[in-house]
Parts: sequence; C-alpha cells; structure tokens
Amino acid sequence: MSFHTGLGWAAVVVLPLLIAIGVGASRFAGLRHDKGIVTAALRVVVQLAAVGAVVGVALQYTVGAIAFVGLMFVVATVTSTRRIQQTAKIHGQWAYCAAAIGGGAFAVLLLLILPGVVPRNPASILPMGGIIVGGAMTATTLAGRRVLGEYGNRFGEYEAGLSIGLLPPDAFKLVVGPVAGDALLPALDQTRTVGLVTLPGAFVGMVLGGASPVQAAALQLVVLIGLVAAEAIAILVLTELLSRSRLPDGRTVSP
Repeated sequence: MSFHTGLGWAAVVVLPLLIAIGVGASRFAGLRHDKGIVTAALRVVVQLAAVGAVVGVALQYTVGAIAFVGLMFVVATVTSTRRIQQTAKIHGQWAYCAAAIGGGAFAVLLLLILPGVVPRNPASILPMGGIIVGGAMTATTLAGRRVLGEYGNRFGEYEAGLSIGLLPPDAFKLVVGPVAGDALLPALDQTRTVGLVTLPGAFVGMVLGGASPVQAAALQLVVLIGLVAAEAIAILVLTELLSRSRLPDGRTVSP
C-alpha cells in the first residue's frame, strides 16, 4: 500500500488523536496554548485546501509566484506583529516586523534568484520564497518576544545604564544583546544536524523526484545557509529598530 492510499482513513483517526495529545500536553504543562493548538489545526486544513488551487495558478506564471511570495510576506508580518504585541505594544511595531522580515527574506531571495543560483522560474521562486519568508518570520517573532521580555525583566539594569550616561539604544542592547541571538538557535541547530538528525524536505523531495544526491544536497545547502542569513538579518534589523524606538516602561512588559 502506498503512502498516499494509506493516508485517508488513517488521517481521520490519527490527526484528531494528535491534536488531543497536543492539547493534553499543553494543559498538563500549563503552556496556555490549548485553544491555539486546536485553532492552528483547523486553520491549516482550511488554508491548505484554499491555497492549493491558488498555488496551482501561481506556479504557471513568474508574476503570480512573486505576488504569492508578497502575500506570504504580508501574512508573516501580521503574524509576528500579533505575537510580539502579546509581550509589549510599541508604536509602529508592524513596520519594525515588516522591515525585519522583508530585509532578511528579500535580501537573501534576491541574492539567490538574480544570479541564477536558484532557477528563475515559478516552481523555484514560490517554494524558496515560502521557506525563507517563513524562517525570517519565526526569527522575528522569537527575537521580538525574547528581547522585550528580557528588557522587562532587567529594566533596572537598563535604567542603570542610562544613569551612567549611556544612550537608550546602547543601554537597551547592553541588556538584551546576550539573548537576542537565541532566536537564531533553531536555524543553526537544523543546519548543524542536517543529514544526521533531520532529512529536510527539499533534499528528500529532489531525491524522490529523480535528482542525484549531489544535486539535492547542493540545493539543500543553499536553503539552509540562506535561512541562517535571512534570520540573522531579521534579528539584527528588529533589535536595532527596537533599540531606537520609544520603549514602554519595562515594568509593563510581559516576560
């Protein structure tokens, strides 16, 4: 029996069970993501069904692929903004997220697509765009929440830095600098352990599609290094922008 033919009936039983396990683990550990797990599961079903038809059209035209990557960027910006707002509300925060995600993702995508490292066709632009934009979004969200949480926890140290003559950006980065890089750890660990712990989708997909392992490894190398670069830029941009923003009183920031 093939994977495809065995998926239908199994999914009906296993997927709800996996959701229940996730909700149970969240509730038992006090993670407060019970509702979020259910909502995410329902959304992914609807979104994948709806997006499938759109992607089919986008893959036929380069302009369509670029437009869809633009849509990904907008959704990623809104998602990161909402997540970071749960820690602290800052004026113009959506613009910071847009600059971080866009600066990281589009800089890397242009470097990959324009010279032809990645084929300039819809079938390459669309999935590569999704991977890089998604990675930049994750790094932006993690960096924003981690940095602002640290700022709230160590607000006294921030004020102490100001009292000895440091400018607000310097005092902010002195306090949050050590934790900002934590947002890059998932991408670094994925890159360090590729082939040993994980077999990424791009590599497996190409091999199953008939490409040689060398070709698949070359593409996966581009994806992984591109992700690290995009996420590093996103973290840098967001941290710099936050350091120069009008920050709220640290005592009002949720850790």
